Amino acid sequence: MSERPNGLTYAQAGVDIDAGNALVERIKPLAKATRRAGAEASLGGFGALFDLKAAGYADPLLVTTTDGVGTKLKVAIETGRHDTVGIDLVGMCVNDLLAQGAEPLMFLDYFATGKLDVEAAATVVAGIAEGCRQANCALVGGETAEMPGMYADGDYDMAGFCVGAVDRDKVLPRLGDQKPGDILIGLSSSGPHSNGYSLVRRIVERSGLPWEAAAPFSEGQTLAEALLTPTRIYVRSVLPHLKAGRIKGLAHITGGGLIENPPRAIAEGLTARFDWNAWALPPVFDWLQRTGGVDDHELHRTFNCGVGLMLIVSPEDLPDVLEGLVRADEDAFVIGELAAG
Repeated sequence: MSERPNGLTYAQAGVDIDAGNALVERIKPLAKATRRAGAEASLGGFGALFDLKAAGYADPLLVTTTDGVGTKLKVAIETGRHDTVGIDLVGMCVNDLLAQGAEPLMFLDYFATGKLDVEAAATVVAGIAEGCRQANCALVGGETAEMPGMYADGDYDMAGFCVGAVDRDKVLPRLGDQKPGDILIGLSSSGPHSNGYSLVRRIVERSGLPWEAAAPFSEGQTLAEALLTPTRIYVRSVLPHLKAGRIKGLAHITGGGLIENPPRAIAEGLTARFDWNAWALPPVFDWLQRTGGVDDHELHRTFNCGVGLMLIVSPEDLPDVLEGLVRADEDAFVIGELAAG
């Protein structure tokens, strides 16, 4: 086909196909490293296959989740630190799957930007691959979209999509099995995870501290490093207890905090009665509250306040579950109980 004089190219319109291809080649080995039973995790096709039988399921239901990282990305973009937000993306999706009793199986990502920076994008995807490794979940594909005019220079956004499975008799929450006196277990968060960062950024602005200042609440870290601490992924520690049927309900404490998330896992007629003195408010939340003048209710409905996951168990299962979680390197503690009302 002959060239047209003065003809425009896609690159002149702002989209670099060669850069996109270079990114795919950079991330192929990252995806390959996340292979697991049931998935080969190879990139390049139009879709991905998963063999549920090879993963050990006999009567499975598929469970899907999708989420993003929110304005925590602005901290990463403003500071040029892109290595951990991919872990956040995976964590927000796979921890949601646990709330249905499901095991994460395969993950896909969507990365959108105005002009593709191959190095920054590859660093983000390396974080996604690390999150998938922590969750024993195969990174099977994704989409990179270069959209000039849609994003400011250096900006990007991303979304994650995860598919999991649970055997029919292990689906959570088990609302009919819950009763007053069931125990609430909290698993420590690593910080705000990926929630409340529009408020976090306003509080940092009020503090007058630059991102590279020493974090007032975390020795040896800058403010940016501390607030970019990635979401903790609870899959490997919690999954054995889900499969053993020891958990009656599970809430991932995300946006809405400890006010709005627990009721989603609790039967009608029951309520979570928290002992707010059962754990110490981590220093990052204490600093955010004091610096921002945030009242207790607003704090509890915006942030996880140190509890990333809430489990509901029978009193008789409490010792085994706590012991197993601690053995799996979780900081787990009783935070209350179910009560009528």
